[in-house]
Amino acid sequence: MTGLYTADQVRAAEAPVLARTPDGALMQRAATGLATTCLRLTGRAVGLRVVLLVGAGNNGGDALWAGAALAGRGAAVTALLLDPDRAHPAGLDGLRRAGGRVVTDASAAGLDRADLVLDGITGIGGRGGLRPAAAEAVSRAVAGPGLLVAVDVPSGVDADTGAVDGEAFPAQHTVTFGAVKLGLVVGAGRGHAGTVHLVDLGLELSAPAARQFSDADVAARLPDPGAGDDKYSQGVVGVHAGSATYPGAGVLCTGAALRTRPGLVRYAGTAADAVRAAWPEAIVTDGRPAEAGRVQAWVVGPGGGTDDEARRTLTEVLGSDLPVLVDADGLTLLADDLDLVRGRTAPTVLTPHDREFTRLGFDLGADRVGATRAAAADLGAVVLLKGDATVVADAEGAVFVNGTGTPWLATAGTGDVLSGVVGALLATGLPAVEAAAAGAHLHGRAGQLAAASGPLIASDVVRHLPAAVHRLTAGR
Repeated sequence: MTGLYTADQVRAAEAPVLARTPDGALMQRAATGLATTCLRLTGRAVGLRVVLLVGAGNNGGDALWAGAALAGRGAAVTALLLDPDRAHPAGLDGLRRAGGRVVTDASAAGLDRADLVLDGITGIGGRGGLRPAAAEAVSRAVAGPGLLVAVDVPSGVDADTGAVDGEAFPAQHTVTFGAVKLGLVVGAGRGHAGTVHLVDLGLELSAPAARQFSDADVAARLPDPGAGDDKYSQGVVGVHAGSATYPGAGVLCTGAALRTRPGLVRYAGTAADAVRAAWPEAIVTDGRPAEAGRVQAWVVGPGGGTDDEARRTLTEVLGSDLPVLVDADGLTLLADDLDLVRGRTAPTVLTPHDREFTRLGFDLGADRVGATRAAAADLGAVVLLKGDATVVADAEGAVFVNGTGTPWLATAGTGDVLSGVVGALLATGLPAVEAAAAGAHLHGRAGQLAAASGPLIASDVVRHLPAAVHRLTAGR
């Protein structure tokens, strides 16, 4: 499991290390890790053409010292000083002593010929978009052939929220120091960070602001059935989704639940004929949830409509003492009476996309983690905010940011699949926040497998769920 940290948390962890080590030692450690990662990415040093985009302060110092290390290994290194009067003095001296070149004009930096460009413009304290001179240099770098590597955090990306307010450095790789910053994996920051590489600085870190599951973490929550298991012992999930007019949500949600944990799925709703035809393995009831039989968790809302009957069904399910996942039309109905959730003692998982989140009455803003955490605390529920980097939070403050998925998942029906996956995990007895986070991870892996063959549809994700489960669990 990867801990995700705010800038203040990292600074607090750095302070005791800085106090007990010689001046500059921590920067040297970071710069060595940066240079080593760059050599691994490029595969060579001799003849490597490197351009450093250097701003003021320690982030520029990291880039300069890494440039000095690369120059010492035979690279041709040029530093473009974007704030010459405030460039890190020791780092600048180190680069010059190693044979590096220093310029102050972007047109003279050789960005059109660079093999590697290091972004050392701003660090974790940077706010807002790039200034004009920096934006021009980044534009030249993007137009050139060089590998784009950010130092600690891509300049223009908020280290805490991932917000991008203006121009920012679009890294293909980010080499971050001490801890993974939250802004590298959430919001627009995820798209600007590229592949994230962590350089361990030996920091004694506090509890993280958020966490990210690994494949192994999710595999541990997907145990194989044992010799004594039967169809009832692996979690029985009930699904109320779709309608006679629009049966697709019921078919997708039921199929996803079956493909995730194929113990027992009970379907109750007006898409019964379509679900029965698609999934003979499900137990199908053409009626209300109360008539479906015993279940251990419910999924309600996807494609179910917003009429009076749908409202009665939502109220009935939320009135039970079972874990319940509410999605799509269920969220639209819930927006009229949030006390249906606030008053529950059993676990509730809400899975809104951005528009549904605001429809529930919550302000999204630039801080997706903060907004999700606040909504979860207000409602006393687990909130799964869908997006490129899905955020999951519970009422006690636990937060997970999903690290899997593909933009190809932005297509109709994939949310219904996610609901079925999470519902199946809820029925196994997993804590609700873990079921939601693990479900998002598994759904993302299935989407990646489905997208390997080209554009996907939601049914492709359902079909790839068994292979995704296998890949997660095969190595344990």
